[in-house]
Amino acid sequence: MNDHAVTQVYEDRFGAVTDRADAGYVEIRWYDTTETMTVAQFHDWLDRFAGEVERRRRAGVLVDGTSFLMNQSNMDDEWRNEYIVPRYNAAGVRKFAFHMPEGMPAIGQAPAVEGPASFPTAYFARRQAALDWLASLGAA
Repeated sequence: MNDHAVTQVYEDRFGAVTDRADAGYVEIRWYDTTETMTVAQFHDWLDRFAGEVERRRRAGVLVDGTSFLMNQSNMDDEWRNEYIVPRYNAAGVRKFAFHMPEGMPAIGQAPAVEGPASFPTAYFARRQAALDWLASLGAA
């Protein structure tokens, strides 16, 4: 991989979005300041991120949620499935990886299509495992 094609496209107090063109994915890295994030701020962030995914048109997406601390009761899968996932589908996403803290129940399960997605999603405890999976974009 050539590191010269790594471009940070957005950052604020909650996280950063990086385009990793040579590796074929867009990454969102959440910061621990998400502990104070509201539902509206989370929705705004996902909307902004989906816009970057649409602009970059990479086959892979990596979400680094190892420092994501927003209250899980604020998560709204129905909203995400209605307003965000169709944008990922239209942008040509083929794999969606989550790098999450150890102990998350979904870690280690086989990649699977979730909700209205046209791509598999997988959960990893190790960043390198997520990167290896994304690097094999020809295979699910």
